[in-house]
Amino acid sequence: MTKFPSATLVAKLTLAALCFAGLTRAAEAQSFPSRTISLVVPFAAGGPSDVIARLLAEHMSRTLGQSVVVENTAGAGGTTGATRVAMSPADGYTVLIHHLALKAAPALYNNLRYDTAAAFEPLGMINTGPMVIATKLALEPKTAPDFFAFARAQGDRLTMAHAGVGSNSHLCALLIAQASGAKPTLIAYRGTGPAMNDLVGGQIDALCDQSTSAIPQIQGNRIRGLAVTSAERLSIIPGVPTTRESGTAIDMTIWHGLYAPRGTPAEAVERLSAALRAAVADPAINERFASFGTTSFPAAQRTREAHKAAFDAEIAKWAATLRAAGVVAGAAN
Repeated sequence: MTKFPSATLVAKLTLAALCFAGLTRAAEAQSFPSRTISLVVPFAAGGPSDVIARLLAEHMSRTLGQSVVVENTAGAGGTTGATRVAMSPADGYTVLIHHLALKAAPALYNNLRYDTAAAFEPLGMINTGPMVIATKLALEPKTAPDFFAFARAQGDRLTMAHAGVGSNSHLCALLIAQASGAKPTLIAYRGTGPAMNDLVGGQIDALCDQSTSAIPQIQGNRIRGLAVTSAERLSIIPGVPTTRESGTAIDMTIWHGLYAPRGTPAEAVERLSAALRAAVADPAINERFASFGTTSFPAAQRTREAHKAAFDAEIAKWAATLRAAGVVAGAAN
């Protein structure tokens, strides 16, 4: 006759198994990270997000004791990389750096494979700065007012580059068209890195890019900076006026944030967030940010809670802005 374990023994074995599982999970959490972390940049190498990501990766690697490797996953205005992270295991080993384009995507695309508001765990805000409207050196207008008038007169003969529908550069181009009445031909690239190369080479007429990428080219006299989209001029390029000074107000400030997939264990989230906070508090990192015409956020705004509040507010803001501009959501390519 087969003997079965008593109910008491079964209960003890079950409790032991649960305790073992709990201890295993706790040990895994305490040892995080135990291997390389992928930092996904949803745009091509050489662009502003890529530059910021590589600064962070080096610093966070030292803090975490494991390599943080930048991986460029470009396409569809930054949604290809965002999709990759949203669909990754929620274990803390795949994180995303993104900017305004992440929050604007729900209003631009009707076939996203993730719910932007629910798919990510905000880890902290990184840096903030304006966009810079720039042209190739050979373009006729030399000032922003002349450029806006020239753009209206040229119509679709004027070419403006961008990093894909929904990218910062694309949204800035839409705001330029809306504010100035211009209707340029918009040309998509896989990132503003290659777009900037073509602007420098004279293959494209204009580009509205983040100060991170535009400032070195302006300082090197390889492109012409016409206006910044901030309320005040940037001290690093004091000769470039604001759009408001130029008579065509375009207010657009960009900020980067770091994200993990929603459901990432709290211990991993906190370690990643702490490593990020250490990086953006480093004077050397802030000196580099300043050289790009950007700044880190005040300490009170570096928390995950502050990031979540700003993230939600931006989704609502850009939904309203794009709706007012008459933009209709389409399919991400």
